[in-house]
Amino acid sequence: MRYLLIITFLCFLSIVSISAQSTFSIKGTVIHKTNRQPLDYVSVQLDGFAIGAVTDSLGQFEIDRVKPGIYKLKVSSLGYKTQLTPEYIVSNKNLNITIEMEESAAELQGVTITASAFRKMVESPSGLRIIGLQEIEKSPGANRDISRIVQLYPGVAFSPAGYRNDLIVRGGAPSENSFFIDGIEIPNINHFSTQGASGGPVGIINADLLREVNFYSGAFPVNRGNALSSVIDMKLRDGSTERHSLKATLGASEVSLSANGPLNEKTTYLFSVRQSYLQFLFDLLGLPFLPTFTDAQFKTKTRFNANNELIVLGIMGIDNMRLNTKVTGESAEYILSYLPKIQQETFTVGALYRHYSGIHVQTLSLSHSYLNNRNTKYRGNDESNHDNLILKLRSIEQQTKLRFENLTTLSNWSINVGASFEMGYFDNNSLQRFNDKFNENFIYRSHLNLLMWSFFGTASYTSPNERFTASMGVRADANNFSQTMNRLSKQVSPRVALSYELGKGFQLVGSSGLYYQRPQATAMGYKDEWGRWANEGLRYVSVWQNSFGMSWNMANRFEVSAEGFYKKYNHVPLSVVDGIPLACKGDDYGVIGNELLLPTAQGRSYGVEVLGRWIMPGRLNLSTSFTLFRSEYRNSSTDPYIASAWDNRYIVNLSGTYNFPRNWSVGAKVSCIGGSPFTPYDVERSSMVNAWDAQGRPYYDYTQYNMGRGKAFGQLDVRVDKSFYFKRSMLGFYIDLQNISKSIYQSPDVLLSTGVIANPDAPQSEQRYQMKYVEQKSGTILPTLGITFEY
Repeated sequence: MRYLLIITFLCFLSIVSISAQSTFSIKGTVIHKTNRQPLDYVSVQLDGFAIGAVTDSLGQFEIDRVKPGIYKLKVSSLGYKTQLTPEYIVSNKNLNITIEMEESAAELQGVTITASAFRKMVESPSGLRIIGLQEIEKSPGANRDISRIVQLYPGVAFSPAGYRNDLIVRGGAPSENSFFIDGIEIPNINHFSTQGASGGPVGIINADLLREVNFYSGAFPVNRGNALSSVIDMKLRDGSTERHSLKATLGASEVSLSANGPLNEKTTYLFSVRQSYLQFLFDLLGLPFLPTFTDAQFKTKTRFNANNELIVLGIMGIDNMRLNTKVTGESAEYILSYLPKIQQETFTVGALYRHYSGIHVQTLSLSHSYLNNRNTKYRGNDESNHDNLILKLRSIEQQTKLRFENLTTLSNWSINVGASFEMGYFDNNSLQRFNDKFNENFIYRSHLNLLMWSFFGTASYTSPNERFTASMGVRADANNFSQTMNRLSKQVSPRVALSYELGKGFQLVGSSGLYYQRPQATAMGYKDEWGRWANEGLRYVSVWQNSFGMSWNMANRFEVSAEGFYKKYNHVPLSVVDGIPLACKGDDYGVIGNELLLPTAQGRSYGVEVLGRWIMPGRLNLSTSFTLFRSEYRNSSTDPYIASAWDNRYIVNLSGTYNFPRNWSVGAKVSCIGGSPFTPYDVERSSMVNAWDAQGRPYYDYTQYNMGRGKAFGQLDVRVDKSFYFKRSMLGFYIDLQNISKSIYQSPDVLLSTGVIANPDAPQSEQRYQMKYVEQKSGTILPTLGITFEY
């Protein structure tokens, strides 16, 4: 009822608003990509609209009377490649942008090449999805969280429970992804992240600062290493060169403030800060954990002259998760029995210098990342007695990274070569009850200093008529942790990508590559009970990725593509204690990798992806995807393959956003996913008093690993936006309802201790709890209401 009242109120506002809608201008400069000189007589148009301008002798243009909205610019000139720019938001001020153009021999020969809204890159013609501002700002159910936005695309699974955004791509683990912002690697993009993986309940990245996101599920660029399943390459907006702007957002779970503008004639800035009050929403929903977070981001960009620029950026997050012990009920009792209190601080700060020198572009980047993770758990959540301490984790990771690249453009060829050097530091001081022996503590302290280095290069070719493209690259990585990983020749990563246009919008694409990822610092820094490095035998995890597909493009507004993929994993760490691959862990809070491991497991994932997209500029953005796949692992080359934890078998998504008159926007998303495999509990072991008290949760029977399978799940998400534009300000309202369909997700029943000892007269080592099963269901509507003001 309250949601209906809110929507009615917004309708009333739109009717009584009599303010004339302001218009703005988009202006800027078009320059030659290589020599950085301005280009005259270039046509610049709003894509999909009949308004535009032509550059003057200084390469400058100005498009007047532009209504507020999200636009791409179509830029064309004789002898240059026609292109579509990334999307830009026109909201409460004029835009001033710089556009680069490349020469094209085909245009000079009279061959017309039309720019497509579905851009592809020569190095990554397959497995690449480019996400613009329309999807970032208004994707229903995503709450502007980039990890949830990419779940719309084929091959990306989602969590039916709804409280985490683990990135599971093409059957790979959450630990197999890499993240970059403006060329700077960001090890962690989530609050309350799982150390050693990548997931968490909410992202750190503020979408107010994003311009565009390149999401790679295959054919990774050679300069983006240490990834097996995906690379998310985010590009931030530049601050305004004309005036300062402020944006404030008040939502159901957080308040945020962002600003941008000029610092001087050569430097612009943008920053944001957010403070959550998520604990109030979770308390209202009756959840047993209460998370609070603060995050901040900034970016400055200095253009010293036409040939030199410097970007400095930073991102940080502070997290504190308390337990809501006043919540009652068996489900809450189970979560409270094992979930620790979590405190984390993380940050990355970096600088990227770019020099344009004719046909060469040199890039030098330097960054430092830091993570401080603290988990604490007391038996029964009773902190009054120190003997109740089950877990006390204190872990710090730091990385300093230096990378250099040189990109050379020669007619139809581009060649990129580079190298990187990294220094890593891992410190751990932990106390944990050891296995089933509650009276014994396992304490280990470790300090690991690590050196890592890599070399890479790629050559890409585009035919004169741009119908055929080819790219070949190679990368090699090494580190000084052990003799098995310190030689570049052991981790050589070749790759190739091809595309060919058959005609009439049909295109064939394919790629093949070998990719490597070093083990987690938590695994390399793990010591056994005698203080020795326990995992020196680990190796870089490798995966051969092969993909082949076809796409059909109609009028550059509608595209259908189908792509098949096959991934073959080797040297996957195997948990000695549990007897399962480490890659099948990482979708829960805490830490993975801090255990004894062997590099013997193998894996494979294969499937087919279908994607359809329909774009009407300024009006409609519709996308649908279907993925049919298998994900399997085995403990060694002689064992049979069994289903991995990520083997959902199929994923279906249908999402669309429509912009109505008077600045209304309505979006909806339907998501369906197959049932996840699950492992039955070891009731005999779990009921032992010493065993249960050691970890506060049941033990799995890994002899029956993933023999069960849960039920499929589907849900409907809806988002409604309404904006009011004035001369120098914007006022917006939005409501985002996740799982408005109230779909019920049925997890396997949880085995739980009653706390009552069934045989109190038996010796302590033989005592058992009386056990019970607790039904696990979730189907709560997650509402997000917000007000945005921009000036």
